[in-house]
Amino acid sequence: MTARGFSRREWLALAGCLGAPSALAQPRATAPASPAAETLVVRAAALLRPGLPPLRDVAVTVADGLVREVTGTPVDAREFSPPEGTMTAGFVDLLTSTGLVEVELEATSRDDSHPSPDPIRAAFRAADAYNPASMVIPVTRMGGLTSVGVVPRGGLVAGRSAWADLAGDTAQEALAVPELALHVAIDDGGPDGEHVSRSTSILRLRELLEDARVFARSPAAFERNQLYRMSASRLDLAVVGQALAGKLPVVFHVDRASDILVVLALANEWRLRAVVASAAEGWRVARQLAAAKVPVIVNPFDDLPRSFAALQANEGNAARLAAAGVTVCLSTGETHNARKLRQAAGNAVRAGLPYDDALRAVTSSPARAFGLDARYGSVEPGKIANLVVWSGDPFETRVRPTALYVRGRQLALRSRQTTLFGRYRSLAERSRQARDRAARTR
Repeated sequence: MTARGFSRREWLALAGCLGAPSALAQPRATAPASPAAETLVVRAAALLRPGLPPLRDVAVTVADGLVREVTGTPVDAREFSPPEGTMTAGFVDLLTSTGLVEVELEATSRDDSHPSPDPIRAAFRAADAYNPASMVIPVTRMGGLTSVGVVPRGGLVAGRSAWADLAGDTAQEALAVPELALHVAIDDGGPDGEHVSRSTSILRLRELLEDARVFARSPAAFERNQLYRMSASRLDLAVVGQALAGKLPVVFHVDRASDILVVLALANEWRLRAVVASAAEGWRVARQLAAAKVPVIVNPFDDLPRSFAALQANEGNAARLAAAGVTVCLSTGETHNARKLRQAAGNAVRAGLPYDDALRAVTSSPARAFGLDARYGSVEPGKIANLVVWSGDPFETRVRPTALYVRGRQLALRSRQTTLFGRYRSLAERSRQARDRAARTR
């Protein structure tokens, strides 16, 4: 044993360098991600429904992983305070690398990027490396999240993200949408670690889009080497072609107001299904974003000039965007701290975002932004039963989830950390009792 009673292997497990020992292993999910077969009824004191009156004494019938019936008594939202036992749809953070990154500072545990001197990596799929046994997943669930966007990083075109439900023993079970969107980062348009001008990034992106259009018209000619030299590989061009055909949304990671306008013009020119992410200065061009009907993913904690592109970051960003009519989604932009999404939403409410808009921004708006609102985002008959029951108002930091359901099955709200805490708290108590007994016998 080493210091403080931990073995060397347990210290390594805690650091994320090893899988947890069997005694410390994270409890397996109580259900696979496939739809549940049995019927159950989930009850709560109230169901919060953004845009609709809350339901008191709610009962949600779940079968085959779907919501079948919702009953309750509507109450006046103006006189309503969320009680203990408050139910919501499961929360969603769209900008994480959950399942791809175990320890951020350990390169061998990171699968979120494709290091290459070529900044075009459209064919890279985050889904191919998704690990449903990641120790980050149960921690994330304990923050009330039932789904995440699994996003690749690096280069001008980082690759394709996935939509993962936080359950399942295999990636195939967990990944509801293996190819959710193509991600483009204007500020990171060069090879990893190399800055290039924004004009260069836009030039390279225009060239890629034109090449993908030519490739889509003449793939056979490309194979026979009868076309000019393209700016990307065959696989990359095929993926960008899906975006040009409207089959794959494009998420533009961009902060500066002027850059957002350039992205909107580019998306309009090429008829792309655009989503803007980060958007630190989005509030400055909220009217244009609303007119273009482009959803925006923002981090409510992003309120300082962290870069020259985000000099006018503002804590009221989400509130101003929503007031202009923009579909707003909230994200922590992190992986290990995606569990703080509800705290971020509460911060947005404090900064002026209406409560219902904040609740939409972590439930239904992420689903609507990517065309998944027929299946996700609210507690309604026919939708996937991703539910959370809270001990009170979910945006209050003292409140915790008391029950969480993914695809109709309840999952244990435990992680490796809570298992270790319970184990060693019990050990400390036994040691204290032994010392007390020894003292009494002297």
